[in-house]
Amino acid sequence: MTKLVLLHKAGSIYEDEPETVYDFPRAYLTAVREAIGDWIIYYEPVKAGPRGYFATAQIADVVPKPDMPGRFLALMAPGTFLPFDREVPRLSEGRPLESRLTGPDGLPVSGGLTQSAVRRLDEADFARIISLGLPPDLEAQEARRYDPSLQESPAPFERPVIERLMRRPYREVAFRRKVRAAYDYRCAMSGLQLRNGGGRPEVQAAHIRPVERQGSDAVRNGLALSGTLHWMFDRGLLSVAEDHMILVSHNKVPGDVVRRLIVPGGKLCLPRDPINHPHPAYLKWHREMVFGQVTSAEPAPWE
Repeated sequence: MTKLVLLHKAGSIYEDEPETVYDFPRAYLTAVREAIGDWIIYYEPVKAGPRGYFATAQIADVVPKPDMPGRFLALMAPGTFLPFDREVPRLSEGRPLESRLTGPDGLPVSGGLTQSAVRRLDEADFARIISLGLPPDLEAQEARRYDPSLQESPAPFERPVIERLMRRPYREVAFRRKVRAAYDYRCAMSGLQLRNGGGRPEVQAAHIRPVERQGSDAVRNGLALSGTLHWMFDRGLLSVAEDHMILVSHNKVPGDVVRRLIVPGGKLCLPRDPINHPHPAYLKWHREMVFGQVTSAEPAPWE
């Protein structure tokens, strides 16, 4: 097995869905097959955008692309895709983070491998990039963020990189931070941006398609919602149409509740960056598999 950097450009001729599949030509087949069962890092080249290294995932399998001779698909293991808490530039103090892109003088090399869409990645480089994008103490950072009384521990326990990437509590924190920031800490359905007395955002991060049901931790599979609306969304009382209009199960939700909780006009408040808008496939899944199917006997919050 080997780790890789995979270049991804939104809008390219290759039909990538980073959280699920990576589309590539035969020239890279050997390298990608070597990475089956191992981890990759996604990279957005400078000419395509500012993100640099922006996410990680694990390759589960490689298959030919149907009806496209010479093209292949790397299938990502469900539940492994994780966007970085902060994007990582290719250069640090003028030096590449990939040793294979570094010349004998420590400076970046040009041409050749730097233009390759698939690059093998040394273990040490992988660990370094991951730790820059997903810091080992991310959970502690989030805990201290709105509670200055919590002191930074002098020597926090650092888990092995892969163990950290697979820990559900760590992934939940990373997902929550990215989704809430993408929506500017504003509830996507009420439009309200509420904070408690300590400045902590009241908005939560909801998975559209739960991870345990083949969803991902991609921002495109998330909505920033207030606690009550999150409860309603998870239980099928609310959903979102393809045109981002908010759908309400009117036989279960009183009209006065809708008027009090849903933004006037009834359209989802979207992130500024279109790359973070909810993916149509996740919304479709929620409409078909959850909406209208009340999954809890708990009393509604307004009762």
